[in-house]
Amino acid sequence: MTTSNTGTGDVDPAVRAELARLRDSIDNIDAAVVHMLAERFKCTQQVGHLKAAHHLPPADPAREARQIARLRALAENAKLDPAFAEKFLNFIIAEVIRHHESIAGDTLDQPTSVRD
Repeated sequence: MTTSNTGTGDVDPAVRAELARLRDSIDNIDAAVVHMLAERFKCTQQVGHLKAAHHLPPADPAREARQIARLRALAENAKLDPAFAEKFLNFIIAEVIRHHESIAGDTLDQPTSVRD
């Protein structure tokens, strides 16, 4: 499948159809990624509330290091650039920590009777 060489920018209908099929798949994958991230953040919000209730720190550097190593290995096995996977996880971890700090701050701002 190649584009036509007419100079008008016309694209072979078979190429256009294949492009549309691939883009539909990409759109479906993007939707799945968004839903998976939403589920992940629901869980991390619960972790944040648990940490705040028990006065645990928002960040856990040892767990984060284990998760990064784990994700890099998964990426290598999946033929994905491990450096990209690590950057992606670091972005998520930073957002989770930000949420946990916010939850901890909200917990500290509540009256004692509500916190206990």
